[in-house]
Amino acid sequence: MHFDNDGVVAGAINEKDLSRIREAVCIQVEKIYDSCREKDCIENAKVLFRDQQKIQWIINRAINVKLRRAEVVDVFTDIEPVPFKRGFYTVDIKFFIKVTLDFFLPRDSAGARIVTVPGIILFDKKVILFGSEGNAKIFKSSFVEDGIDKKIKGSLQQDNLPIAKVEVVEPIALNAKIQDPADKFFEDCCVAHLPRSIEDLLEDEVVYDFDDVEMATESRQVISRRVVASVGLFSIIKLVRFVQLLIPAFDFCVPARQCISATEANPCELFETIAFPVDEFFPPQKRDFPGALAAEKEMAGEMKDKR
Repeated sequence: MHFDNDGVVAGAINEKDLSRIREAVCIQVEKIYDSCREKDCIENAKVLFRDQQKIQWIINRAINVKLRRAEVVDVFTDIEPVPFKRGFYTVDIKFFIKVTLDFFLPRDSAGARIVTVPGIILFDKKVILFGSEGNAKIFKSSFVEDGIDKKIKGSLQQDNLPIAKVEVVEPIALNAKIQDPADKFFEDCCVAHLPRSIEDLLEDEVVYDFDDVEMATESRQVISRRVVASVGLFSIIKLVRFVQLLIPAFDFCVPARQCISATEANPCELFETIAFPVDEFFPPQKRDFPGALAAEKEMAGEMKDKR
């Protein structure tokens, strides 16, 4: 933390800064009562598709499949108290992960054609976190000048019951493969089992580069094969509550610098402030990446230990 015209600016603080505290302020915030981090390897999860008949035609004839990317598009959570454990709650989580698959289909001539198809994989997990106790109801209204104040979202705006929050980064696309089971019959789920909001994400994304007549040679596709995908998922799960905290305050957060404007009148002036992207033309060496050499040694050590 440093001072600008006798004002305190956000940043790291030291012992001298403590003498600049002006008052104790009561604020309402979401306090994190408990949290955990997870590193999940979702292995061989069944991929669900929208147009099952057309996609099944592709699956039955594909010679290979590649997982291009994965993305978490939605998360459902449900909180329930743990019996006989005061203050603890179970958090049931369902991840909806959209995957993009490249199917390789043989051509009549040499080579193969690639058909890109989106799908959804589901992943469920349950954790137990501490969320404390309390059940206060919070009522709010908005100010109306010379009139009756309006209630916000009805009479009850919110309460201070525990709230589950899930933070995720983009999953790592690991692998996809086509299973051809010989010992049992797989019945792939149709899109009707997915929420409408998830179903809409798969609409009109498949581009077929062949005639539908070729696809209609069989009136009904036999589900003898299915596609599974493996992804790596990193997440942080938290239980929070609305509480009032008393904290020391230095001052109001007044911006210390002027905004940089970007208007149609001076686009070239803004462009001149951008540095030349040398790394885009000349990719950096391994030694130029922070931590790359250390990571290489660590991976080499892990491989040596496995041997």
